[in-house]
Amino acid sequence: MRTFLSSTSVRTLPSTIIKRYSLTIQNSKSYLICPILSRNYSLQIETDKPKTFSNQHIIPRLPIPTLQETTERYKKSLLPILKPEEYTRAANAVDEFVKADGLGEVLQKRLHELDKIEKYSWLENIWLNKAYLEWREPSIINVNWWCEFKDHPNGVLKQVPKGQITDFQINRTAGLISNTLSFNDEINNELLPPESTRQGPLCMNQYKKQFGTTRIADSPVDRVISPWPATAKHIIVLFRDQIFKVQVLGEGGARVTIKDIERQLKSIVEQINNTNELQLPIGLLTGEHRDTWATARKALESQSSENRSNFEAIDTALFSLSLDDYSTDSDIDVSHHNLFHAFNGRNRWFDKCLQLIVQSNGRAGVNGEHSPADAVIPGRIFDYIVSKEPAQDPPNSSSIPLPTPQHLKWVTYPSLETILEKAQSNIQAANDNVDSVLLHYNEYGSNWLKSAKLSPDAFIQMALQLAYYRRQGGPCPTYESASTRGFLHGRTETVRSCSIDSVAFTKAFDDKDFKKEQKLALLTKAIETHLEYMISATNGKGVDRHLLGLRCQIQTEEEKSRALIFTDPSYIQSMYFKLSSSNLSPGDYFYGGFGAVVPEGYGVNYAIGKEGIKFSISSYKKYSETDSTSFRKILKNSLDDLRDFVA
Repeated sequence: MRTFLSSTSVRTLPSTIIKRYSLTIQNSKSYLICPILSRNYSLQIETDKPKTFSNQHIIPRLPIPTLQETTERYKKSLLPILKPEEYTRAANAVDEFVKADGLGEVLQKRLHELDKIEKYSWLENIWLNKAYLEWREPSIINVNWWCEFKDHPNGVLKQVPKGQITDFQINRTAGLISNTLSFNDEINNELLPPESTRQGPLCMNQYKKQFGTTRIADSPVDRVISPWPATAKHIIVLFRDQIFKVQVLGEGGARVTIKDIERQLKSIVEQINNTNELQLPIGLLTGEHRDTWATARKALESQSSENRSNFEAIDTALFSLSLDDYSTDSDIDVSHHNLFHAFNGRNRWFDKCLQLIVQSNGRAGVNGEHSPADAVIPGRIFDYIVSKEPAQDPPNSSSIPLPTPQHLKWVTYPSLETILEKAQSNIQAANDNVDSVLLHYNEYGSNWLKSAKLSPDAFIQMALQLAYYRRQGGPCPTYESASTRGFLHGRTETVRSCSIDSVAFTKAFDDKDFKKEQKLALLTKAIETHLEYMISATNGKGVDRHLLGLRCQIQTEEEKSRALIFTDPSYIQSMYFKLSSSNLSPGDYFYGGFGAVVPEGYGVNYAIGKEGIKFSISSYKKYSETDSTSFRKILKNSLDDLRDFVA
């Protein structure tokens, strides 16, 4: 029997307590009045639903593919991007690596030994460190992602003067906070149903890494704190670069009303409007180079216990909220930049896993730090909180007096202002370089694609290949993320979308010498090849994660010099993803994006709805070979042409 408290953070009670106290029946559900707590709470007894993490013990560990599986797939992925002589050299390096009693077998054995001592997965810590925490470039564009929410059912306000906070903004913000707290309750109390596919249960571990989760700048490598259950009672709120510790739950995690949260937010605005003691914009440092930020953070911590308490409040907060006293253009092509980078990086804390952002007109979204989880997990949270708007008070909530929000005051040091000025300059330069646009394509979506017996995701990948080929005149290494949550603590694997079959299709599509039947056959083959790679990657048998694991087992310079598979230029070239993509379907309540992963590349996120497809396209202005607006136009034309071609 599973039990949960609907208004506290207590997850379970012993069965002896359940037996001791009488049940009352309300609305066909059982409730337990439990006088042993500080106040009476309704305890709902459910016997039919499995706990959130109840399947974890049956989820298999991530497999280690054989050397032959990985290297054969790897060589095949090199064919469309290398010249014949380059491929011959690369293939020889691969064959040397995997030969009997060669270096590959030594590294593979070490990887299996690592798998024996890692609690959950041979890849988990390698990926966290190599993909994220060791990366020293600023997180703001290079790591973090953004999502824009569907507007409130009442729409957004028009022409709000700059510098103003609106009642509508406060009301929507309080509702989003309350709904987000409700989702945290579901995770803490294990009420969220465990997820699964037709292939089996999915790992739910990433849900433990959403609330109270913070990336902390450190040297030489960052770290992440992520408690579970996440039982903090406070969030942090940023308003005009000022940071507040704001309690949003009562004792024992008791839920308060939306009006109570509104009062907390209004208190923040009132405090700032009535003070001359504004603090320096410390949040700017979270958008700086990680080593610069780590040094500055240590210096601040050494100044005073008050600073250390401030960081503890920020790091342990359930999530962050940025209350902006301005509104961007109603054009979503403009407004999403406020979520991406805030135009100037101000009034943000880019190290929090979840950072809600609400403009004065009520438009809202999130900026998220990528280290602890992949997009599908926070996406589930956003579906929940936005679908429940207008927000209602949670069950068993009551109006509880909450402590006044605490304005965090900093003890600074002489060079800090100069460091912040430099941070502002660096962030501004990085933000000004971002070329990000949206394409909301409404001609068709998954309904039509499925009726045409086409895989929606594979079809969109081929549309991206066609658009890139048309604009750039050739193919490029392409990344699509595949989820490996079918395995314990699984994250992602790379699908190398550019294949010999996708290139054959894109070359033929605009060639008048090819008949329609031939082109259709090439499209079908390209889609089949993509689906085969996706299935293999989802089953833990891609290329990139295994090769990374093997490379991390090299112990000496001598071994490094012998590992020609990694020193050959083809290895880096094949991972130089000029087209990086991610599917965040269906996009009914939000859509999002991220920065291109190489300077002369594109970052494309898409959400395939039933009747339309939402794209975000990012690149960098400094590189003349890319242009997001041009790519958007060519992508739209490609989608149109493919529709007419298939129909």
